[in-house]
Amino acid sequence: MTTEPVAGAGFDPAFIPGLTAPTATPTTSAPDEPETAAPDQPTAAAEPPEPQEPEASADEDGAEEDSAEEAATEAAEPAPDGPVFEASDRRAKIVADHQGVRLSLDEEACEFGWAEIAAVESESPRFGKRYTITVHTPDRRWYPIEIEASSRSRFKEWDEQLDAVLDAYFEDGD
Repeated sequence: MTTEPVAGAGFDPAFIPGLTAPTATPTTSAPDEPETAAPDQPTAAAEPPEPQEPEASADEDGAEEDSAEEAATEAAEPAPDGPVFEASDRRAKIVADHQGVRLSLDEEACEFGWAEIAAVESESPRFGKRYTITVHTPDRRWYPIEIEASSRSRFKEWDEQLDAVLDAYFEDGD
């Protein structure tokens, strides 16, 4: 007897807006189907093998064309000359630019467009070297990330860069 999982953030991290789904290879019976179909093809190989091969290559070419179009689209959209804030350590990274704010910790990542952000808060500790940035969303959720600085003097530099990005791209609702 199989039970359906309960939907919610406690069971599915993808339930939280802004988080990306983990990339995993699906384990279904679809890969087994071509193996069972392979013995059937030699019996009918005299009739339609040529049309099947061009269709498969057309699918591959289409996938290559799609990825080439996406790369061309990304390259065609030049980044504005506005400010960019980037901070990272061995585990965590934050990037704030014209697109929004992207946070990543180890292999987990989330992305927020400027329209999804209610506030961005930074905090420098009194002691220590961990700089904390928290992204607040309109639905009263917050996403903190800590970046370990090489020295405490980086805090002032990071605050200035983050303020420049927020001044340029973040539109306060007031």
